[in-house]
Amino acid sequence: MIHKLKELEIISRQLEPTARQRKATRKKVISYSEDFLKQIEKLKAYETKADKGIALLNSPISEHPINIVEALNLIKQNVDSQGLNPASGGHLGYIPGGGIYYSALGDYLADITNRFAGIFFASPGAVRMENMLIAWMLKILGYPRNAAGNLTSGGSIANLIAIVTARDAKEINSKNITKSVIYLSQQAHHSVQKAIRIAGLNECILRYIKLDSAYRIVASELENLIKKDKKNGLNPCLIIASAGTTDVGAIDPLNEIANIAIRHKLWFHVDAAYGGFFILTNEGKKKLTGIEKSDSISIDPHKGLFLPYGSGAVLIKDISQMKKSHSYLANYMQDALSSTDEYSPADLSPELTKHFRGLRLWLPLKLHGTKPFVACLEEKLLLTKYFYQKIQKLGFEIECEPELSVVTYRYIPKKGDPDLFNKRLVEEVQKDGRVFITSTMLNGKFTLRLAILAFRTHLKTINLTLKILKEKVKLLEK
Repeated sequence: MIHKLKELEIISRQLEPTARQRKATRKKVISYSEDFLKQIEKLKAYETKADKGIALLNSPISEHPINIVEALNLIKQNVDSQGLNPASGGHLGYIPGGGIYYSALGDYLADITNRFAGIFFASPGAVRMENMLIAWMLKILGYPRNAAGNLTSGGSIANLIAIVTARDAKEINSKNITKSVIYLSQQAHHSVQKAIRIAGLNECILRYIKLDSAYRIVASELENLIKKDKKNGLNPCLIIASAGTTDVGAIDPLNEIANIAIRHKLWFHVDAAYGGFFILTNEGKKKLTGIEKSDSISIDPHKGLFLPYGSGAVLIKDISQMKKSHSYLANYMQDALSSTDEYSPADLSPELTKHFRGLRLWLPLKLHGTKPFVACLEEKLLLTKYFYQKIQKLGFEIECEPELSVVTYRYIPKKGDPDLFNKRLVEEVQKDGRVFITSTMLNGKFTLRLAILAFRTHLKTINLTLKILKEKVKLLEK
């Protein structure tokens, strides 16, 4: 047995490269990443290739290793040169964000040290750091100091945690589920629909509230429905509003909705995954008035704070309800009870084992300070106004004035089907690849979207986008 153990140890120690090997490999990786960053302004925002990275499968996982040069070449050819380049300032589709450099260094340190950030007992410093970041978010959003939260993988899990907590707080169960009512908008993000289903609330009555011309919930319609449902013996329990919808960037009337929720004793959740961090700006503070009256908020640092993907957060005003829904003590975790200075993330979310997400946010906030983040958000709001003004001069029609950093627009050609023309237009822009835009359907019309939130998007990017759109319209109208 000893002989076998020593034999296996020799092989297993290959997982611990020497200092010299680490240095040589790290040098190649850093060189690759620096080359990527040096070229970032020249790289296409969207690249279409026929092979779609299929050659990656020609190098299957096996017991035989390859060297770092070969590995990086596989990544370069099959991953980093295919499809959407989210690191590009030309990423103007979906809701862009993420990719600041110091976050990568935070992840590097988190992965090397591998701190277990789920339980205070295991890593008090890591948990303190994450709770400190949550406390900062609570403060900027106007929540009380004794509220709580959790760093999540994104808005989907943040919405799920909030909806599960709301479900339990409002005691929705098998006895009353078919009479319980959830109020939301047709513009609500699809992760909300998923969260409702995963939380077992599919049998609830879903009321989609009438929207105004800017795709915002009509508060008076919401209150009328609540009153009607109460009169009919139903159980109104949850309102879900948006602070920045994905389609158009709409902000529901948060203050009015909050007051309705308070009057009628409903849980009020705000999906601010996209728009929440605009509260750091003066304009955003005004537009998000009332968010502090909500019971829960989802917000994504990988959007409004430009972190890498996998950086979300949920904030919940009543920590006792959050803990009631998500804490559990297994026998083998009994030692963790000896350290309770801070709430552990594992007691406030579905996760036990989790990535130490705090470092990727803490490090850039400490090394940059908040000033550049605020300036970047203000710049995006101003760029949106600029594009909104300029695109109309090119003959495009606008569905509604942007509230945050999303503009919806469409071209009406001299002849032919406008929907088909705009579909061809977005395809031509994507084929060009210098910038990446997307489309949506609004009131049955094929509509183009421009979402300005990538931290590398600046004035020259928007001017290039206007130039490309003008060129492609001219081409298609021939």
